[in-house]
Amino acid sequence: MPLVEHLMELRKRLMWAAVAILVGGVAGWFVSDWVLQLLTGPLLGQGKKLATINFGNVTSAFDVRFEIAIIVGIVITSPIWLFQIFAFLTPAFTRQEKKYVFGFFFSAVPLFLAGCAAGALVIPHIVGLMVSFAPINTANLLDGKAYLDFVLRLILVVGVAFVLPVFVVLLNFVGVLQGRTILKSWRIAILAVTIFTAIATPSADIISMVLLAIPMIVLYFVAVAVALVHDKRKAKRDAAILEGAGSL
Repeated sequence: MPLVEHLMELRKRLMWAAVAILVGGVAGWFVSDWVLQLLTGPLLGQGKKLATINFGNVTSAFDVRFEIAIIVGIVITSPIWLFQIFAFLTPAFTRQEKKYVFGFFFSAVPLFLAGCAAGALVIPHIVGLMVSFAPINTANLLDGKAYLDFVLRLILVVGVAFVLPVFVVLLNFVGVLQGRTILKSWRIAILAVTIFTAIATPSADIISMVLLAIPMIVLYFVAVAVALVHDKRKAKRDAAILEGAGSL
């Protein structure tokens, strides 16, 4: 398609994704109290109160509920906006490769949700570690908006990180990246995962870093294996075509 039509297609996909997220955000608003209690649960360890949530101004509580609603909307509508992404990229595939689009899509959605779940699972470790540095006879008074910004950002970023290997394979299928090129960059990939987990979690919390890094590294090598297999099959297919053309 011409560039203008590509931009119009992108605008249409983004509009549908935005509408879906907004509708999901409305649903998220009604469960925001429950989500808030779930996210602040790690502050209550073994029946002992580790910290107190404090809302510093009049609008902080509303801002927090609104942010929770939007994040919930992003999570529950992930099948819709991920589909819009893949639908926009589909024209770059050959007719033979388009059958793999559904495989990409149906793997991206559970990986995103699994990433969000992984981020949620490490939150108690992070919160417990960080508030434990408070001196004796002092109290942890946490700003509610700052705390929930941190927690929600961690969950969302880890969810997106889990989907990235799917897009690496997608770039391989459209011919942008070769499997051997991806494999040669394994040291850089591991370093990038380590840096990412160090940024996404407190640097002192080695347990949380490991819990996040291991599945991300495994997913990277799974993406490498899929790309190498695809390249091998494509090379055999191209060789068969050339052989057939030469015989003519």
